[in-house]
Order: sequence, then C-alpha cells, then structure tokens
Amino acid sequence: MKISISARTDVGKRREENEDDLVFCSDLERLEWNSKSSGGYFELGKLGALAVVADGMGGANAGETASRLAIESIKGCFCCDNLEEVSRQSIALFMQKSIKEADEAILKRVVDDPETIGMGTTIVMAWCIGHIAYVAWCGDSRCYVFNPKCGLKCLTKDHSYVQELVDKGELSVDETYSHPDSNVITRCLGDTDSPSDADFIEYEMQPNDTLLLCSDGLCGYCKDRIIEDVMYRHISNVDGCCQALIETALAAGGYDNTSVLLMSMIADGSTRVSVPVGRKISRFFRFR
Repeated sequence: MKISISARTDVGKRREENEDDLVFCSDLERLEWNSKSSGGYFELGKLGALAVVADGMGGANAGETASRLAIESIKGCFCCDNLEEVSRQSIALFMQKSIKEADEAILKRVVDDPETIGMGTTIVMAWCIGHIAYVAWCGDSRCYVFNPKCGLKCLTKDHSYVQELVDKGELSVDETYSHPDSNVITRCLGDTDSPSDADFIEYEMQPNDTLLLCSDGLCGYCKDRIIEDVMYRHISNVDGCCQALIETALAAGGYDNTSVLLMSMIADGSTRVSVPVGRKISRFFRFR
C-alpha cells in the first residue's frame, strides 16, 4: 500500500489564536514527524503511519497549550521501542492508553500552572498499518473515509450533547448544526468533570480510500454532503484537496479554527484514480 499525507490548519476569520494542533508521522520506523505534506505517495513502512488532530479549548485559559501537550504526549508514546511490542490484539489498548497519558499530561500542567485551569482538548488519531486503519478519538473531532466509488462516510461518533439527542431520535443530523448547544462536548482531555475515555474502531482500507481527520471547524459548519462534494472535485490532488476543504470552512463563515489532515491510499504499483467528470458534475448539482 502507498500513502500520501497532507495537512492544513487555519485560525479562521473570527478567532485571534489558533487552538488547534496536528501532526503526522509518515514512517514510524524513522519517526519522521511533519505537519504539512509528505510530498507525494510513498510505500507504507512496517510500523505504518500515524495522524493526529487536536482541537484545544479554553480561550484565554490556554487551549493551544492543551492541544500542543496532547500532540507531544502522543508523539512520545509512539516511539519505536514501544511500537515493537504492540501486537494487533493490543493496538486498541495502546492507542487508548496513549490518549489517557495525554490527558494526564494536561492535568499535570494545570496543577503546575493554575492559570491554565479550564483548558482542554479533543483528539482524533488514525494509525495505518498495512490495509488496516486503527482510529481512536475523544470528543467531537472526526475521522471520515472517502472513496470515489462510495462517497464519504464518517467512521467516528461525536462525544457531544447533540449527538446524544440524535441517538435518542430527538434531533435530526441537519438540526445539530443550528442547535444552541452544538458546541457542548461530553468527553475531552483535561477536564476532571468529564471522562477522557477514548473510543476505538478498526477499518479495512481499500485502494483509493482517503482518510480525513478534522476539527469541528470543518465538520461543525460544513455538512457532510458539502465536504463530500469538495473531495469529489479535488481528491486527485491531495494537497489541493486539503486546501480546498480549509477554504470551504472559511467560506462557511470561518467561525472557528479549522484543521484538516488527509491520508490517501493507493495499491502498490497503482496511480491515483481520478473521479469521472460526469460523476463530479452530477454530485455538484445534487448538492446545489
């Protein structure tokens, strides 16, 4: 399997500080950490590739510190010595434990620096090994998968108040975007009053799949069908698609910091399959 990775983060139009943070490692054997682009497709190594997006909260109470601490803690957990001992059966526990350690790092900072009381962060991470994507998350940052044949599918479920209302049948998905409590999350890192328990899934990757990890600056203001349409029109260029998603969030108002990270897969010896023009046009008009 070959992979190409691209990432972008933007402060948006309404915020003064960017409390989001992100990072990816294209080769965990070499620990090549990056926050922009892998520069094209490359062979996925034995230990795979990791992507992380964190959406800090707390404003003046150092949300950017919380997201940065979470990212640095995850990087520390994903060192070669630790990964060599991880079996497929223990991947879920390892990823959930790494998120718990990130939570502990944030809480320790609060104890050491009382001025940061109230800071926290959501987190979503995807570890791609071979044909399997292992995804863990806490909060409302999301992981989607997009394929030109199948469209866009959300792999994660938000830990949020409005998601609980959707699960109970009291709210439709479309109604969540305008609900007054759409920003209320029920799990995050750094909050002693809410759990930091991470959920976990395994997903079998297909050629031409693209994983999309994002903060709610994108998915909280742009409906899935809009995100899907952008990906249909731009996925042949991973870096360009990443930028187009950021621009879509800004066009929707840019109310929040926005982070987007794409991990695009192709089979060995293949090239990226472009989306048929007719299909792009039909979807474009369908969503208009």
